[in-house]
Amino acid sequence: MSEQVTVHGEVDSGFGPVADAFRRNFEQHGEIGAAVAVYAGDRPVVDLWAGYRDRKRTKAWARDTMTPVWSSTKGVTAFVIASAVSRGLLDYEAPVAKYWPEFAAHGKESITVRQLLDHQAGLAALDKPVRLSDMADLDALAVTLAEQKPLWRPGTRHGYHPITAGLYQGELLRRVDPAGRTLGRVLAEDFAKPLGLEFYIGMPEEISLDRVAALSATEGLDILRFERDLPVRIGIQLYAKRGLSFRALNSPQVGAPARASRREYLSVESPGAGGVGTARALARVYGAAAGDTGELPIDRELLNRLAAADTADDVPAEDLVLLTPSRYHLGFRKSRGSFRFGTDKRAYGTTGYGGSFGFADPATGLGFGYTMNRLGMAVLDDVRGRNLRTALLRCT
Repeated sequence: MSEQVTVHGEVDSGFGPVADAFRRNFEQHGEIGAAVAVYAGDRPVVDLWAGYRDRKRTKAWARDTMTPVWSSTKGVTAFVIASAVSRGLLDYEAPVAKYWPEFAAHGKESITVRQLLDHQAGLAALDKPVRLSDMADLDALAVTLAEQKPLWRPGTRHGYHPITAGLYQGELLRRVDPAGRTLGRVLAEDFAKPLGLEFYIGMPEEISLDRVAALSATEGLDILRFERDLPVRIGIQLYAKRGLSFRALNSPQVGAPARASRREYLSVESPGAGGVGTARALARVYGAAAGDTGELPIDRELLNRLAAADTADDVPAEDLVLLTPSRYHLGFRKSRGSFRFGTDKRAYGTTGYGGSFGFADPATGLGFGYTMNRLGMAVLDDVRGRNLRTALLRCT
């Protein structure tokens, strides 16, 4: 058992089970520091934080502590792309090359925006080595992205694009935005400022690193104590340093996941895996979508489309990179198969490496956000996030 933890924050009447599950995650599942939030539309009903924001457990997790959320960034990015579709700047069913002609190289002329968002484009890894410093030069990066050959026939299979998905989507948005804004800037101006979100893709220099929790890899005996859903097949590829999973997870080369809290990583716009923010921000944006509050720059018809059944039933469910069944829909994960979240199949969101999670539950109008700094090892369904959303279901 871990030490007793003091949980800070507020919970509305009827949402006590979420607080109980949050506390048990510290007592039984190895949390170091974490936060969980739930919004009913634009109204907070759960806002909790506890633990420590550093590995040595000397700095308390504060109300405004932010965390790198890895692929939970993808859901925020999908909302930004949806706003471009809502404004008529993009069409999900149009070829990417319509907006980015150079993208058509090497047989990519028929890849649609939807296929790019839903990890069907075969662009999960880059043949040319790209490092973190290279990602800051967007013009040069665009050339590399356009020259990449698909790793499978687009539209026939899906395989998770851990980092490259965001790079392609960021360049696509930059091509169609009337002001040529980057995706991180659109997020800041059109979403974060109006909604008061503490979430960044490309963290500004004025934000102190002291506000960012240090991530901690799960190692040694803690793997046996806290991990029950080990990705063995992926682990074999990582150990052997070969295979599609290994290539995808290491392209571009951005450094060890536990080192994501450094300025060099967070200042670069990586719309697939570089977001940093609070659980409150995730819950707030998903709550605005689930509750259709009218605050997002996305029209109602498109919000309904995000909540619709996935559009990939003709594509095999097995993910070529994650080596597990999964489904994607317009940039979001769908509640399906063994990975269930939300009240029904309309729920959508994205998970992040280590366990972070944000999702919308249109059936209840709830938005959920969870962040933490001990990096779990499950492919999709970290036990801590599962405990929280299971408790949330009991409250609805």
